Amino acid sequence: MLSDTSEPLKSDMILALRRFARTVMVISCAHQGERFAMSATAVSEVSVEPPSMLICVNRETKIFPALSAGSKFCINMLHSSQADIARNCGGLLRGEDRFSVGNWDVDAHQTPYLRDAQANFFCENKGGNSIGTHDIFIGEIDAITMMDSVDPLIYVDGLYQPLALSS
Repeated sequence: MLSDTSEPLKSDMILALRRFARTVMVISCAHQGERFAMSATAVSEVSVEPPSMLICVNRETKIFPALSAGSKFCINMLHSSQADIARNCGGLLRGEDRFSVGNWDVDAHQTPYLRDAQANFFCENKGGNSIGTHDIFIGEIDAITMMDSVDPLIYVDGLYQPLALSS
């Protein structure tokens, strides 16, 4: 189905994106003594020289001012067992309550991160660009941690699911 007006195009985009299987991430940061976390799938690699990632963040989120101020951030790639963390950071819980579930710690810069995430990308915030309702932030990677096994949490068609790898 092809739409030629903005409202049907927006609806079609939302429906089409439900078919886009993505690994679930939680973006976390700290600013002025407060911790922030949000679930995200709009995350991607930018370059391996320098190692960098991008995140897309709605300007209405609580984490947005901290990222706009240049806070370092961590991209926590969730393990298949962490759907509860995804739901909590996706809107089920607010503020500091988002840190009530999961094995959270802080790095040397006080950036919160999940110790048992599938992988963690610790990023220096290099700023970004605005488009529509979102800003794109570029993070230059300072450090990475990861589990030995590959078992990420996937979000597709509105559901959190494990990735079924064949052996």
